[in-house]
Amino acid sequence: MRFAMCATNSFLRSLGVEIYASGHRRWSDTAKAQAVAETLEVGATVNAVAKRYGILPNQLSAWRRQAKQGKLLLPAPDADAPLFAPLVVSAGPEEAAEALTVPNEAIRLIFGEIAIELPLQTSASRIAEIAHALEASSC
Repeated sequence: MRFAMCATNSFLRSLGVEIYASGHRRWSDTAKAQAVAETLEVGATVNAVAKRYGILPNQLSAWRRQAKQGKLLLPAPDADAPLFAPLVVSAGPEEAAEALTVPNEAIRLIFGEIAIELPLQTSASRIAEIAHALEASSC
């Protein structure tokens, strides 16, 4: 049991978690985000990830809520993994005239009231990072 505790503490320190002699831990936003990101992997469960990090599942769920509210920014997905983002194409009467003013040399991302224009040479991974950040900031 002691070996498992040492291994967990070593793992947590590598993520930047401060561990005090009293057993209290101070979690950096990076460490919290890493734990939350692991719960989003295919087949992962909150309970399994919480056990790996040595925390209660309800604490991890609270961090997931923070990420959903945009209070905790998650790391970008692995660049080697295929990335998918939902795409909605719409051209209502107001949007059609506005779309004509966008230069042909730009990629335009629209998320609610937010519009972002990117050069055509923007990599797919960068576009996915931005879309991921926008999705994380929504309620």
